[in-house]
Amino acid sequence: MEKSESIRAVIIGGGPRGTSVLERLLAHCAAAGDSARHLRIDVVDPYPAGPGHVWQPAQSRLFLMNTQSFYPTLIPQDASLPAPVAGTTFDQWRDRQQRDPLPALTPEERAELAVLESDDFPSRALYGRYLSCTLEELLDKAPGGVSIGFHATTALSVRRAENGMFDVGLATGETIQANGVVLALGHIPSRLNPEQRSLETSAAQLGLQYFPPAVPADVDWSRIPAGDPVLVRGMGLNFFDTMGQLTEGRGGKFVPSGSGSGLAYEPSGQEPRIIAASRRGTPYRAKAALRGYYAPSITLRYLTEAAIQRLARTGIRPSFDHDLWPLLHRDALWAYYSTLVRSQPAAVPDTHAFLAALEEALQPHSHSAANWEDGVESVLAVHVGPRHRLDLPGLAAPLAGRTFRSRSEHDAAVVEFLLDDARRSALGEDDPVKMAIAALHHGRAVLKTAVADGGITDESWVAGLRGWFESFVEGLASGPPALRSEQLAALARAGVVSFVGPDPKFGMDRKSKLFTASSPWVAGPPATARIMVEALAPGNRVSANDSPVLEQLLADGLVRPRLMMTAEGAPVESTGLDVEPHPYRPIAANGSVTEGLFVLGLQLSSTQWGTAIAAEAVQPGGPVYASGQRTLRDADEIAAAIINRA
Repeated sequence: MEKSESIRAVIIGGGPRGTSVLERLLAHCAAAGDSARHLRIDVVDPYPAGPGHVWQPAQSRLFLMNTQSFYPTLIPQDASLPAPVAGTTFDQWRDRQQRDPLPALTPEERAELAVLESDDFPSRALYGRYLSCTLEELLDKAPGGVSIGFHATTALSVRRAENGMFDVGLATGETIQANGVVLALGHIPSRLNPEQRSLETSAAQLGLQYFPPAVPADVDWSRIPAGDPVLVRGMGLNFFDTMGQLTEGRGGKFVPSGSGSGLAYEPSGQEPRIIAASRRGTPYRAKAALRGYYAPSITLRYLTEAAIQRLARTGIRPSFDHDLWPLLHRDALWAYYSTLVRSQPAAVPDTHAFLAALEEALQPHSHSAANWEDGVESVLAVHVGPRHRLDLPGLAAPLAGRTFRSRSEHDAAVVEFLLDDARRSALGEDDPVKMAIAALHHGRAVLKTAVADGGITDESWVAGLRGWFESFVEGLASGPPALRSEQLAALARAGVVSFVGPDPKFGMDRKSKLFTASSPWVAGPPATARIMVEALAPGNRVSANDSPVLEQLLADGLVRPRLMMTAEGAPVESTGLDVEPHPYRPIAANGSVTEGLFVLGLQLSSTQWGTAIAAEAVQPGGPVYASGQRTLRDADEIAAAIINRA
């Protein structure tokens, strides 16, 4: 049957989210067979489609993913969705390349693949190659009647045309008409906050170097001279990228220590002196050594999907602090103490009586919301000594309340923390602390479903979920491989890295022409440097974006940021766009839904929680959470809407 071109879709953003929409469009067309109308897909991104900006295959191999090989996938594994036309999970791709490598793979890619196992952490560059190869497979298997064009440029505008379609204006001067437009913008540049602008302006005036928040692969690290002190703000995942570039990236080597445990660092002489600072005073805790993404020995007993459904049936939107966190808190306590009993039975003499009493105290019906924790404390007072108690808030702030007489004393405390944390990671499911964190990690997957699409009150989203819990759980459960903690400890012992201390204050000594940083908990003069690096990703806030197309859409009123109400009844502007599900279409400034325009990914941060992480491949024998492939189902809904509404 002859087909005429009747559907046109433009995807703005060619990274993983945009490629997911393209993949789903192809799947829907293939499923429709001969009845499908002709489809034209245009992908707009200045970076190559597939990897997009963040996952470029040519970047340094020192930049690691934060998940293991078995985790990510671009291809859905949901039998209820139209079958993919091509592609596999990353782990299946890795296995295939080890057996039958593609001729186009570089020597560096072949070398990494040769030793990469399912539970290893791949480089971002290799994941980018997977994305690129998957896109090539999709294009090779695209069904008849589909044509695809790629535009290596920036989209400047999206406006309604007189015929009801959209005009998408490109930086090249070209205009593309489309029935449907997908905003899959991903990580976009962001304007600096007032403090950052002040530091940048002062640095320019005084001849200093200031590196604002950026994607690490975009930074010219060669601008930082060897031997000079450099202040680094932030000790999350971007910090470890910075650390790697300024040490191993300069020719230094990590070797087994002479004591037979841990690592030592052999400097190349090209390293700067890194002075690191963060609010906690310590980096994120390292991931535990596990057989899967979720600890197999941990099963949630309280914050379950069934419990979420029971809350939903009441017809009352739950509060995070009042309804959800108490359930997850119980799960963390049970995970810790049940692991303690199993791995260190001498710590609790009467094991059977303790677990029975603890289980009763943790029952949601056994105590009122106000005093269930008192019941748990009463049980612990009888059965568990102080040395073996869980201090859950203290896990995220291990130096809280301590004072140090000098920076060197504080450095020693951080090294002690790093080595202890790496030791616990190596114990995996036999470490009570890591299993309490594992319960929080399981809980995040349930929470993502529970809080999506207005599932909790605005005030608890602002003050609870985003106000304290997000940073708390990220510092515990989103950390690097344990190897990074061992490496950081080795760098500190080698004198390459030192630490400012908790609650640091940054400033500028204009007379001496130096950046300064000091901690109220560490005695001595402030740390100083002529170079400062913000080891942070650009802020994900649509109202502070530096994207031409998003700024135009906001100015024209086709989209708007979502407003949320605080407990005091004051409206606050949240980070993401205001959208109407499902599929996610932006709400215009006048309150109407902008039909034909769709949003996927980071700009949904006010409707979904945890939008940055990749889709999760199904792991045999592991738990299957509804949130694992949520982003792929979102892409499927968008694809179906584009095809069906045209």
